[in-house]
Amino acid sequence: MLRGWLSRAAAVIGAASTFAFATALSAIAEPGQPFDGQMGLQEPVTEVARQINAFHDGVNIIIIAIAIFVALLMVYVMWKFNEKSNPFPTKTTHNTTLEIVWTVVPIAILVLIAVPSFKLLNLQYSYPKADLTIKATGFQWYWEHSYPDQGGFTVESYMLDADGIKERVAKGIPAPRNLAVDNAVVVPVNKNVHVLVRGADVIHNWTIPAFGSKTDAVPGRVTSTWFNAEREGIYYGQCSELCGKDHAFMPIAVRVVNQATFDKWIEAKKADDDDAAQAIIESAALHHAGRQAVANAGLKANK
Repeated sequence: MLRGWLSRAAAVIGAASTFAFATALSAIAEPGQPFDGQMGLQEPVTEVARQINAFHDGVNIIIIAIAIFVALLMVYVMWKFNEKSNPFPTKTTHNTTLEIVWTVVPIAILVLIAVPSFKLLNLQYSYPKADLTIKATGFQWYWEHSYPDQGGFTVESYMLDADGIKERVAKGIPAPRNLAVDNAVVVPVNKNVHVLVRGADVIHNWTIPAFGSKTDAVPGRVTSTWFNAEREGIYYGQCSELCGKDHAFMPIAVRVVNQATFDKWIEAKKADDDDAAQAIIESAALHHAGRQAVANAGLKANK
């Protein structure tokens, strides 16, 4: 009976592993945003996010192992010590060895979890020298991003409505519902970006899952986060602190581009030429969408 339970459990775990692998492949085709049938976190594009994912997966393995152990132990106890199999129950009140084991083992597990978590926290909060600084301010209900070391200009980001999405899709630029914005934050690839975060009215939260960045935007104080995006593309996040009726409709979009494109965009913004800046970003978006379409086609062919 126990052998049958184990074989069925192995089959379930195997099927789950296969599905997780398939969804991991799908994640390659949709970086920077969630996708249908997703299991696990978004594909990481920073070292911090990569270590967060690894820590998440490691803790999940421990949780699953404990759950399986407890389930098997319960099955064993129900089979071994039911009234029919054990009509004369023991009068044992305690077992010193067992009590030591169930005290020491959880402590060991917590230490096992604590060590990598401390390393991850150190990585998250040991800020490297900044190549670019951005100030993000949360409003009810949109985001404003300013570039203090690039002349101080600002970029306001509002979620695109249905007409805005249709217009962008007509140009060949992907625009996911409830994530696409009119003006994305633009940063260069492979550069250390420091983000100073504050709230203008109530508490918001600046979050980009693919970067492993998540910090509260608190009125009256400045919090901070940082990232170094290793791949060009568009990466989405959302306000992750309940802030009012339109909390779900203030997304964040970060467009990661090469240094040359970023420099051109900066010059256009400094010259207050929003049309030129928009054209530069749309060109980068179309170029990335084309490369992504080729990658998707190759992924489908391999499947």
